[in-house]
Amino acid sequence: MRGIIKFIVAILIAAVSLVSYWCNRQENEFTGEKQHVDMTVEQEIALGLQAAPQMAEQYGGMHPDREAAAAVKAIGQKLVQRTKAKESPYEFDFHLLADEQTVNAFALPGGQIFITAGLLRRLESEAQLAGVLGHEIGHVVARHSAEQLAKAKLTQGLTGAAAIATYDPDNPASRTGAVAAAMVGKLLNMRYGREDELESDRLAVNITGEAGYDPRAMMRVMEILEQAGGGAAGGPEFMQTHPNPGNRIAQIKEAIQQEYPNGLPAGLVQ
Repeated sequence: MRGIIKFIVAILIAAVSLVSYWCNRQENEFTGEKQHVDMTVEQEIALGLQAAPQMAEQYGGMHPDREAAAAVKAIGQKLVQRTKAKESPYEFDFHLLADEQTVNAFALPGGQIFITAGLLRRLESEAQLAGVLGHEIGHVVARHSAEQLAKAKLTQGLTGAAAIATYDPDNPASRTGAVAAAMVGKLLNMRYGREDELESDRLAVNITGEAGYDPRAMMRVMEILEQAGGGAAGGPEFMQTHPNPGNRIAQIKEAIQQEYPNGLPAGLVQ
């Protein structure tokens, strides 16, 4: 009887998780895609603003170099104001973090975008910085964080259901099933992350080119990331959150060819 009750509870939890995920669908006005998200734009903005101080704290706070921080903000706002990102409802702000060692850039839901001093000092041109920030703008307008939260909630519900169904307090070996289910859920979410990165690369090609920057600078950014240890040195690509930079270069080249079939316009900032 106890096993039947556990099974019924697990089925109910799984069903609620699936129905909640599939019924929450919205069209992204920027990309035109149908997405599974369960929060409003206003909630995304509020969440990003709430999380921003804590995220900055993890990287040593804001960089004291006001001139460098102002340059990051200026280039970021140029990307927004000169592209259709301006038409989005998000409140973009760009921040330079004090961390000189970590090579990273990331976006929070709603438009809070960060780059570490460790990455900035490795970049060689304004166009490369525009490529990094354009990539993060892509994450925001594509609502990747909202999608990831919805997927994580679904995964949590399904793995929780699996754990309830398989766990037997009288049989410690049954815990293996719950651990395996959690691992599968983690790998699935990591896969979504890689797809998001590639989509943001494609969006950055459009954003940087439209703002007057040469999108080919993004390929050099990938080489810089690879040299900094962001590529295969971290282990097999399948086990990484981000795609291999070398693979991203090929995707960027393809995106540029699709966006500019007759060649890049003259006068782009290198």
